[in-house]
Amino acid sequence: MNCWVTCLDKRDFFNWTSKNQFADPNREEFHKFRDYLESVSGIHLPDNKDYLIVTRLKKILQNQGLDSITSLLSEVQRAGRRELREQVINAMTTNETFWFRDNYPFHYFQQRLLPDLFRSRAGKIRVWCAACSSGQEPYSLAMLADEMTSVGGQFAGRQVEFIATDISTAMLERCKEGVYDKLEITRGMRPERMQKHFHQVSENLWQVEANIRQKVNFRQLNLTDAFIGLGKFDVIFCRNVLIYFNSELKTNILGRLHEQLVTNGTLFLGASEGLGASGNLFEMIQCEPGIAYRALAKTP
Repeated sequence: MNCWVTCLDKRDFFNWTSKNQFADPNREEFHKFRDYLESVSGIHLPDNKDYLIVTRLKKILQNQGLDSITSLLSEVQRAGRRELREQVINAMTTNETFWFRDNYPFHYFQQRLLPDLFRSRAGKIRVWCAACSSGQEPYSLAMLADEMTSVGGQFAGRQVEFIATDISTAMLERCKEGVYDKLEITRGMRPERMQKHFHQVSENLWQVEANIRQKVNFRQLNLTDAFIGLGKFDVIFCRNVLIYFNSELKTNILGRLHEQLVTNGTLFLGASEGLGASGNLFEMIQCEPGIAYRALAKTP
């Protein structure tokens, strides 16, 4: 659930760069860096976002002793600079999300989708959260599953496996810790769920309870790479990330997501995202008020 956040306007940016002695990226530098970022992450920077580059990469430039985007680009493309490449990707993907975002996917998951799967399937249900950001989405889903499958729940003893992936290694470390500050905790979290599923670790920090953290397996994955080893899923959440890809890559990813779903498996996209050229692979499900998509069997 990656979201670009514009922190500075262009006037602030140029004042900032002049004070910090980093060369402003010219159009050629911007296009080269944009092409590189898209090649390694799939994320496409619009032309009007050139000022974000140095703003986001300031700390890396300082730590590496570099004075321009061109010099940084040369470094990240050298052999043996994997850690630096990860730092650049982490810096360029700002993550913005909150608990039970948009409500309807979570309501439909708990009230309709998961009960139907439990009734029709004897084995474990598998759910994949792609582009999981700082972890609120998979943990929200795990809380709902726990409420249904714990002792006294309607489907006590049933198993749901959650796989959550993101391109950002820094975000994945945060996810695994499951620690959130007061502002993060209160965004979308009902007080009764907060009391049940969190414990306070300091004056301003709360951690997801261990039984919920253990339900989610976090893995590093670039959506532009192959999905080998993930296996098939009953449900996939891939929300608010496809909007940052070009149409060709979006179609490619949707086709591969379809391959990872069992027949009649369910795909959730972001509220502003659609299937585009991949509409023949899915049928629409009305979730009141939102929509989801059911994977159709591939035609021969």
